[in-house]
Amino acid sequence: MNLEPIPDHIDKGLRLLFVGFNPSVRSAETGHHYANRNNRFWNILYQAGITERKFEAFEDRDLLQRGIGFTNIVARPTKAAADITKEEYIEGARLLRDKLEYFRPKVACFVGKGVYQQYSKVKQAGWGVQAAPVTQGVVEFVAPSSSGLVRMPMKEIVGIYAGIPAILQELEEKK
Repeated sequence: MNLEPIPDHIDKGLRLLFVGFNPSVRSAETGHHYANRNNRFWNILYQAGITERKFEAFEDRDLLQRGIGFTNIVARPTKAAADITKEEYIEGARLLRDKLEYFRPKVACFVGKGVYQQYSKVKQAGWGVQAAPVTQGVVEFVAPSSSGLVRMPMKEIVGIYAGIPAILQELEEKK
């Protein structure tokens, strides 16, 4: 299986940048982030108040106009995050740090604790804002993976993501 990575949807000055593990096979086939039909990402964003309606994966690029972008710690599409190699994580973490330094989103939301742990090299991470960000000046927020494989109740997942709009509002009021 030799699938092409999907492009980042990223720009300077984003309000919110979502950072996933890597693209799914379905995302690589369609060219859109969070395109697997079992992934609850778009529903979570809507229920958490991050978007005003439920967007579809094919609209991912349109969210740049709303200050929301997408990237992954590893660009290579796989069937599962377990297929990512240690070397890919090391290189991906370095590239991600460079992206965050250059693009400087207000909030980087890591979609899964494992993504944040690979990026930050911390052993333990709680949900929400991380007290000691790797990239100074960027709020690093850890949220559960939106994969349908996650066993956490949907209401609990949405509740964690629902903290993001208040953080964004607070940052915008500080301007």
